[in-house]
This record gives sequence, C-alpha cells and structure tokens, in this order.
Amino acid sequence: MSSSVLVAVDISNSGEDAKVIKIAARLAEMEGANLDVVTVVPDFGMSVVGSFFSEGHHDKALAEAKARLKQEVIDALGTGGDIKIRHIVATGNAYDEVLKVAKEAGSDLIVVGAHKPDFKDYLLGPNAARIVRHSGCSVYVVR
Repeated sequence: MSSSVLVAVDISNSGEDAKVIKIAARLAEMEGANLDVVTVVPDFGMSVVGSFFSEGHHDKALAEAKARLKQEVIDALGTGGDIKIRHIVATGNAYDEVLKVAKEAGSDLIVVGAHKPDFKDYLLGPNAARIVRHSGCSVYVVR
C-alpha cells in the first residue's frame, strides 16, 4: 500500500497534463495514498542570467506557478478533487527537484508524463527518462 503518490506537472504545457493528473489521482485513490502535485520553476537567480531579472522576479514566478498548478489540478479533477492534494512548487532542474520532493515526501510512486520527446530520446522526454533512471521508488510513465 502506497502512502504517497507524487505527480510531476509541467505548467508550461497548459492542459496537456490533465490525463497525467487523472491517472495519478486514480492510482492514489486505489492505494489509499495521499496525492502530491509538483511543478518546477527554473532557477535563474544563481547565474549571470539572473542579473537581467528584476528583484522579486523569482517570488512572482513562484506565486504564478502555484496558481497555475492549482488551476491545472482543478481543471483535471474538478473543484472537489483539489481539496486534499498538496501543491508543491520547487525551483531548479526538473528531474532533480522531482526526485528530491519524492524522497522528502516519502513517495512510493512517481507519476510523470512522457512529454516533449525527441527522436534521440527514444520517445521519452529527457526529464522523464532521468526520473525513471534515478528514482528510488517506482515510476509510472503516462504516454
């Protein structure tokens, strides 16, 4: 029995992760597990690029990401389906942060979509592939 299911969502693909969220919610419900939804915002503050952004840009990006993540979940599951879900917005590399959140949350399963594949990635996106390779728990890839 799983205690936590983590679903990774790319909010830049508005609406494309609805299927991924629905499958993760169904898996969590079947196992009696909590559902956590995570999205990752790139970290521009630590590089030379960060100097081109205004002060407070990162905080605004986090707030917008949290609102968009919540809306993605509501659009996929309805208003009632959003109540018990923990929304997480992390900063950094997508695959690193998803794996870190999964470890911290004690997730037994990560659900991720196979988005933006390139031929060289053999029909699995680079972030999903890295999550599959390096995860300490099971990973369910939604195509």
